[in-house]
Amino acid sequence: MTGEQGGGTGIRVLVVDDQVLIRAGVAALLRAAPGVTVAAEAADGQEAVDLAVAHHPDVVLMDIRMPGLSGIAATERILAAGLVPAPRILVLTTFDLDEYVYAALRAGASGFLLKDAGPQRLLAAVTAVAGGDTLFSPSVTRRLVEAFTRPRSAPEPPRGEVLDALTGREREVLRHTGRGLSNGEIAAELVISEATVKTHLNRAMAKLGLCSRAQAVVVAYESGLVTPGARH
Repeated sequence: MTGEQGGGTGIRVLVVDDQVLIRAGVAALLRAAPGVTVAAEAADGQEAVDLAVAHHPDVVLMDIRMPGLSGIAATERILAAGLVPAPRILVLTTFDLDEYVYAALRAGASGFLLKDAGPQRLLAAVTAVAGGDTLFSPSVTRRLVEAFTRPRSAPEPPRGEVLDALTGREREVLRHTGRGLSNGEIAAELVISEATVKTHLNRAMAKLGLCSRAQAVVVAYESGLVTPGARH
């Protein structure tokens, strides 16, 4: 819809929302923040994909429920576009346990933020996601995935074959990630360093073709590595 005037370094953000007042308000807030540039604004999913490819933003603030191409489909297309580095997708939603949020995390979103979050929370979220952090507590992600993971009679063959490629330790770290443990908690559980946990998780995610910790949690459940309600 619009591109940002002027240059400057810092975090470049694409704002996506079909409601013009919300989109304009978020964009105005970001423009007033030091170290943040609004690369563009999009009114729907397809425009979001087009502008992401054109402007290469660091972060995409993605509304989920939009007419036409949804935020979920737009997330998938942006992450499949081959942009280097890939933008970090931050989903905007009205409530945390939302099946649409689950689908967005499954598609590769880096986190989600409630639309009623205050200005400082929004700016902190953009900064965190741009820096490579995920934006949700592991426990909330686990509850979200448990709420919307449908039981399967058997794992999908392609996913099962990929899991077979994981080492025993990578599988163990992925399982604990799915349980909602942080890297520090996994390190304590397995009596290894936090850096080693991160290495195993990154290797597992690379083998599985995943781009976010949330996707790792989803895969842990959908593959049967973790079952809903399990605590161990």
